[in-house]
Amino acid sequence: MFNSFADRMAQVIVDYSTKVQPNEKVAIISNPAGIPLIESVHDAVLRAGGHPMVQVNLPSLTERFLRHASDAQLDFLDPRALPLYEQADVLVNIHAPTNTKSLSNADPQKQARSQAALRPVVETYFRRFGEESLRFCICAWPTESGAQEAEMGLYEYSQFVHDACGLSQPDPIAYWQEFRAKQTKIADWLKGKKHARIVGPGIDLSFDFADRLWISCHGELNFPDGEIFTGPIESTVKGHVEFSYPTVYGGREVDGVKFTFKDGVVVEASAAKNEEYLLSQLNLDEGARRLGEFAIGTNFFIQKFTGNTLFDEKIGGTIHMAVGRSIPQSLGVNMSQIHWDMVHGMQDGGEIYVDGELIYKSGEFLLA
Repeated sequence: MFNSFADRMAQVIVDYSTKVQPNEKVAIISNPAGIPLIESVHDAVLRAGGHPMVQVNLPSLTERFLRHASDAQLDFLDPRALPLYEQADVLVNIHAPTNTKSLSNADPQKQARSQAALRPVVETYFRRFGEESLRFCICAWPTESGAQEAEMGLYEYSQFVHDACGLSQPDPIAYWQEFRAKQTKIADWLKGKKHARIVGPGIDLSFDFADRLWISCHGELNFPDGEIFTGPIESTVKGHVEFSYPTVYGGREVDGVKFTFKDGVVVEASAAKNEEYLLSQLNLDEGARRLGEFAIGTNFFIQKFTGNTLFDEKIGGTIHMAVGRSIPQSLGVNMSQIHWDMVHGMQDGGEIYVDGELIYKSGEFLLA
């Protein structure tokens, strides 16, 4: 498995997920722990005729920056940051954590201020994605830190990542093509429907989606992948949810999150762990208290919480919601500096009704 892991993964990312074409500029962003996959993606881009542009960051600098930076430095945008997002045709972002807890004690207000300085980059990223002038793939490479966060050994975690990406299949690209065909049928069935209600342990939530699209995610924008999502009509979300899984955002774990929505806005929010940080993000801007995404996780190779949202939001038998910015594909219009996904299990009797029809129960679709 390990002799070809990075090469097989890179081939799917370049040939299937991002479909790199000759002369396209491909930005590859990671840190030193991601070098095996950086090298393999770099070589796969060259074989496809593209131009790899590699950016390797030192993860320790973020902790140092948030500890020592002045207000003026927190507000500063590196002039080299924006051109990359303006000029790249493809962006491959490789998550390879070296310390998932490095920002646990960072000042939430400093984090929020530093995030605000990146607004031009975030706006460019989402604008170009919406215009379909920038293709991207967010992927993960197994590291000791990621394994520890998932409470696995590195070998076990590497096998988990390998399988979650469909790389254990004889032909991984064919596997993801078949996965796409199955999910597209569900997304097509949802076209023209208007209303969703989600009920079960810890949740009673509803929203309208009449003018929005349901999108199948099948290994293109994320790798691994496995979800179907939409952008709820922002003002229609109502009800409550007590998320059954912890959530990790900005390098900080928040657990026991509870939201109450009224007229589309989070009017009550609490957390058993790191509530101050949760509230600092919800208060970042006007759109942060609205729901930008509702999604159903469909990757049944992922059944264990890992502390990495890239995997956790795809857990087969769960749903997740993101407060903050809508994803343009869904035709959602909410704007925010954040997009924070939070996962809730549906395996123990959770139900989804669409226009009054039960379509999902205990983690499984009931559609023929």
